[in-house]
Amino acid sequence: MAFHVLLRTVAPALSGANLIMENIMNTVGKLVTRIGFLSLLSVMPLAAQIDTSVDFTTSFPFYAGNAKLPAGNYRVSQPDMGAEILRIQNIDEPRSAFVDFTPTQSLQPSRKSSVSFEKYGDTDFLDRVWIAGETYGIEADPTKVEAAAAAAVNAGQHTASGQ
Repeated sequence: MAFHVLLRTVAPALSGANLIMENIMNTVGKLVTRIGFLSLLSVMPLAAQIDTSVDFTTSFPFYAGNAKLPAGNYRVSQPDMGAEILRIQNIDEPRSAFVDFTPTQSLQPSRKSSVSFEKYGDTDFLDRVWIAGETYGIEADPTKVEAAAAAAVNAGQHTASGQ
C-alpha cells in the first residue's frame, strides 16, 4: 500500500514537461558519448611510431630540424615511443639531430621505406619518412629557417630510398 501512495506522489512530478526533459537529456548524453568514442577511434591511427629504424644515404647536406648535417649514411629512429621526436643519426660519425614530427597517413601502404626532402634553392630539408608496408608515416615539423627558405624560393621534392 505504501508503494502505491509513493507512486501517486512521484508520478505527477515526472509527467509532462519533466518526462520530456528527462528523455531529451538521456538522448543527448548517449549522443555525446558516441561522438566522443568515434572521435577517439579516428585519432588513434595518427599515433605513428617507428618501431624499427630506417637507414638512408644522401649525397648532399641537409637540415634536420635546426641542425645542418653533411652528406652521408643515416639512421632515423624514434628514441621515445611516447614522444613525437625523431633522432637522425650519422652512422659514420658521432653526429645526430633531433626533430619534432607530426604523424601522417597514406591511403595505400608504402611499397618501400623512404625519406624525402624539400629543396629550396640549394638547401635541402628533411620532410617525410615512410615505412615499408605501412599506411602511416611522419612529417618533420618545419623550422623557422625552412619557412624562411620556402618563402624565398620555389620548393622541389626528392626522395632517398630507405632500408
